[in-house]
Amino acid sequence: MTQNYKRIAKNTLFLYFRMIMIMAVSFYTVRVVLDTLGVTDYGLYNLVASFVMIMAVLNSTLTGGTQRFLTFEIGKGDLVKLKQTFSTALVIHIALALLILLLGETVGLWLLYEKMNIPVERFDAAFWVYQFAIASTMVTVMQVPYNALIIAHERMHIFAYVSIVEAILKLLVVYLLLVISFDKLIVYGILMFLVSLSIAIFYRVYVMRNYEESHFSLSFDKEIVKSMLQFSGWNLFGTLGAMLSNHGVSLLLNLYFGPVANAAHAISMQVSGGLNQFVNSFQTAITPQITKLYAANRIDELNNFLYQNTKYAFLLLWIVVLPIFLKVDYVLSVWLTQIPENTIIFTKLLMIYGLMYSFLRPLIMAIQATGKNKGIQLSAGILLILILPISWVLLENNFPIYSPFVVMLCMWMFHILLEIFFLKRLINFSTISFLQISIAPLVVIISISLISLNYVSLMIENNLYQMLLFFVVSMFVNFVLIYFIGIDLNTRKKVKQVLVNRYKNLKGNR
Repeated sequence: MTQNYKRIAKNTLFLYFRMIMIMAVSFYTVRVVLDTLGVTDYGLYNLVASFVMIMAVLNSTLTGGTQRFLTFEIGKGDLVKLKQTFSTALVIHIALALLILLLGETVGLWLLYEKMNIPVERFDAAFWVYQFAIASTMVTVMQVPYNALIIAHERMHIFAYVSIVEAILKLLVVYLLLVISFDKLIVYGILMFLVSLSIAIFYRVYVMRNYEESHFSLSFDKEIVKSMLQFSGWNLFGTLGAMLSNHGVSLLLNLYFGPVANAAHAISMQVSGGLNQFVNSFQTAITPQITKLYAANRIDELNNFLYQNTKYAFLLLWIVVLPIFLKVDYVLSVWLTQIPENTIIFTKLLMIYGLMYSFLRPLIMAIQATGKNKGIQLSAGILLILILPISWVLLENNFPIYSPFVVMLCMWMFHILLEIFFLKRLINFSTISFLQISIAPLVVIISISLISLNYVSLMIENNLYQMLLFFVVSMFVNFVLIYFIGIDLNTRKKVKQVLVNRYKNLKGNR
């Protein structure tokens, strides 16, 4: 496990580098794109993107299944079965991409023409953005088995290197958007498709050159198809619920409040998504270990791994979220030249959602590793699907614009309880140990840091110098609390020993 943790730490650092690159470029490009396109066109672009993502719900379902089955076979060391699994997964994803094309050009177009709230003068632009969004989604779908192999082999540094290329391409998109005189919304849709295509080609070439199992063969194992589709079929309920809670809300906001509400939602999603990249980097690094521990039948180690990593996943995000949450109005004013109405409240609620999801995700990955996902996906899927009709009823009865996000938070709280219940049955997950090791330290840390730093935030002025000082104070307070409360005694001793050794090495070099 010591070697595993070292590998996780190394992979997490690579993924953090990737996240920082992508987040920095994304935040800059959103500012420029919002100014260049305007609030209405920017809202339309994100509406169309959300619309296409709902049609691609099966891809999200199959992505988790593909990663699970490939990682499981690597954990068992069966190369022949691994090759068959990859080729079968690739065939399934090609078929899915064609299905998305068919749905997009029939049902999707009908909904776009008849149901969406789009200004008449911008409809042609929205149509072409929609076409390129479908093309981008098809590329992403067919790329899933290749990216899943990189994750399964724990080669996270590749994602870090490619992030540099992706950042450069997105900056080029911003430059071209400024200098090209043609319809900027259409240009943006075309250029973002070309970025997706370029990145996909790079990953595919890398995988085919480095992993023998990625060489496609015509073998189509019916048993693998049956297992993967059965796993993904039950997974569909949970994925559909999650997709509706994220992208369905975007459609509701458009129907009741128009494209400006979509722009506010898109910006808040950008902020929360950027913050979530911190914990996603950590989760991507640990997920293969969860699956491999289960494949090797090391259940006690798996449980201990989960007790610790649910806590660390939350704390990694909490350190970054808390100061931004307390001063989000100032952060948005520095970032954007124009802030659409309701952006602040949307952003705060989505940050809370991100914290809840960071805590939940290791538990989801553990259930995925067992392959016995029928009960949890059926229960959680129904729970999450209810978000959309409940939100619709509330908005229809003149509840506030942020009501769907409150509904989402309540449903995700119930989701966490469901995950714990099913893990207890599947891998003898101890609720008492979970409360002692994970929950109790988090409650203490959250209470102390939130109360103390909220008081500090009320005392400082909204200027850059004091904000930077506040961020430093916030991180210092949280690091101290995590060191003395968040980590156990043995880990604290190891951290202390590492710091002492580093200090001695530095002193010796002088």
